[in-house]
Amino acid sequence: MEFDFSWRDGERTIRFGRGAIVEVPRLVGEGYALLTTPRAREAFPGLAAAAACVVDVPAGLVDEIAGDLLDMELPGDRIVALGGGRVIDTAKAVSAALPRDLPVAAVPTTLSAAEMTWVHRQARGAPEGSGTVRPRLVVNDPAVSASQPLPDLAASAANALAHAIEGACTSLATPVPTLAALRGARLLAEGLPAGRSPDPDRLALGALMSGYAIDANWYGIHHVMSQTLVRLAGAAHGPANAAMLPVTVVALRERRPEQMAAVDEALGEPAEAVAGRFALLAGAGSLRAIGVGEDRLEACAQAAAQRPELALTPPPAGADELLGLYRQAWAPLS
Repeated sequence: MEFDFSWRDGERTIRFGRGAIVEVPRLVGEGYALLTTPRAREAFPGLAAAAACVVDVPAGLVDEIAGDLLDMELPGDRIVALGGGRVIDTAKAVSAALPRDLPVAAVPTTLSAAEMTWVHRQARGAPEGSGTVRPRLVVNDPAVSASQPLPDLAASAANALAHAIEGACTSLATPVPTLAALRGARLLAEGLPAGRSPDPDRLALGALMSGYAIDANWYGIHHVMSQTLVRLAGAAHGPANAAMLPVTVVALRERRPEQMAAVDEALGEPAEAVAGRFALLAGAGSLRAIGVGEDRLEACAQAAAQRPELALTPPPAGADELLGLYRQAWAPLS
C-alpha cells in the first residue's frame, strides 16, 4: 500500500505508516541515547523509558548544539532522534564527529525530511575530516510527522515543497530522484489543499519523497537563501522557506523552464500558486511578517553569494540578484 510500507534503501531501512511509532522499540532495542524535545518526550514516554539516557535538544544552531554534546559520553550503541530537523540534524552531527560507530535512528515529528538526507553541519570541535551521517533507520508515522498545528505544519510543508521543486531543478538531477520529487510535490499539494483539512498521510509521504530527492539531487538558490536567513537574520527554518519560496520559484523558472514546467504539471497548477498558498497558511506571506529586519537583507545577500551550492542552479546568483530577491520577499504578498 502506498501509505504503509517498509523500504530497504542501501544501508538504511525506512518504515512508513500510521502506527509505525509503536514499532520503534522492536526496531531499535533498548539502551539507546535519545535526543528529543520536552514536547516529543512527553508525547511518547515509552521511547524515553527504554533509553539509556535522554537529552533534550535546546533551541539554537545545530553545529553549536552538537558541539556541546560531544563533551558527553553518550551511552548505548545508537542514537534515536525523536523530533524535527534540529533534533535529527544534531544527532547526525554528533554521530559523524565521534570516533566510534554510533548509528542514528530517526523518528520525525515534522516534515523537515532531515531524516532522509546526509546533509548537516559539522559539530563545533569535530575532528578534521569528519564526514556526514545519514540515519540508518527512519520510522515515519504520519500521525507524528504531520502532527503540528496548521501554521507550523504549513511552514514545514513549504520546506518540503521546496525540496521537491529545487530537487527537480539542479544540475545534479537524475531521473529516479526527480520522479520522486515530482510525486512528492503532488502529494504535498494534495495534502494541504485550499479550503480543506490537511491530509497527514499525503503530507508525510510527500515530505519523505521530497527528502529522498534532495538527498540525491542536492539544492541551489532557494535553500542557500533560506538557510542564510536562519543563520544571519534569526528566522525560523520553516517560515524562512515558506516566505522565500514564492520568490525563488520564479528565479528557478527563469533558469530551468523545462524542469519547472514538469513541476507545474505534477502540481496541477503553477508552482507559484501553491507556494503562495502555503506561505499564507504558514503566516509567512513576507520576510517582514516573520520578523526579518530589512537591515539584515544586504548582509544575507553578501553571505549567500559565497555559497558554492548556487552553481547547482545555474547561472549562480550574485549578490545583487540575491538582494533583489530578498527585497521582493520582504514586502508582503499581494
